[in-house]
Amino acid sequence: MIGLIFGDTDFPKVVLKKIKQKKLKYLIIDLSKKSSFKKDNNSKRVSIGQFGKIINLLKEKKCKKVLFAGKVKKPKFSKLRLDLIGVYYMPKIIKSYRVGDAAILKEIIQIFKREKIKTISSLFFNPELTLKKGIYTKIKPTNNDKNDIHKAISTLNKLNKHNFSQGTVVRNKKVIAIEGSGGTQNLLKKLKNKQFKNNGVLVKFPKKKQDLRVDLPTVGLKTLKQCKLAGLKGIVVKNKQNIFLERKKCINFANKNKMFILSK
Repeated sequence: MIGLIFGDTDFPKVVLKKIKQKKLKYLIIDLSKKSSFKKDNNSKRVSIGQFGKIINLLKEKKCKKVLFAGKVKKPKFSKLRLDLIGVYYMPKIIKSYRVGDAAILKEIIQIFKREKIKTISSLFFNPELTLKKGIYTKIKPTNNDKNDIHKAISTLNKLNKHNFSQGTVVRNKKVIAIEGSGGTQNLLKKLKNKQFKNNGVLVKFPKKKQDLRVDLPTVGLKTLKQCKLAGLKGIVVKNKQNIFLERKKCINFANKNKMFILSK
């Protein structure tokens, strides 16, 4: 029995589909905003502050392993419904919250570890969702594009290790934007621009010292479409350290719009 800690985005649905194909037994802990998995008989809706309930549910079903998939919105701690174990662990969670997203996830993983529950990679059942090193489109980066890519990677590398940013946009060797707490979608919405076309890159790399079992940078067709509206030419992800959804549709869209997809 595998425990599935599911949040929002399409990634959890892809993971669940593969697990059902493999006919594996599972338990969903549904932390999504709109209870996306309420119709599944193996799903339990739990508040993120009810660690005791989450741990008890996993142990009742003999889930010795858990997998995280999807985004969980940062909670307002003053409004959380806490159980006794939640009260016990909450000071550590709040302390991690002040440091950043990655620190919160690491603390939750440590909580499970203390309860003898192992966290496995989000891609354990779906290794096909990650891109290996290479160019995946007909269009290849020019020297100018490579300069933008180098600048973007250099910028991400210089960020503080606790920074929550996984993405940055560079155009003409100038940093246009760095991902904030709102994520990549909000970043790209703000860059919507008719002035530019096929100029600039989005680089999506994991955070510094990120636990690569969880919260990997995710790219899908919506990301490509937003990049086009922002006038960007390409997307760059890190070799085997990404989640790439709807690969075929993304590549077709990129080719049609003279964009590139690169994994470094």
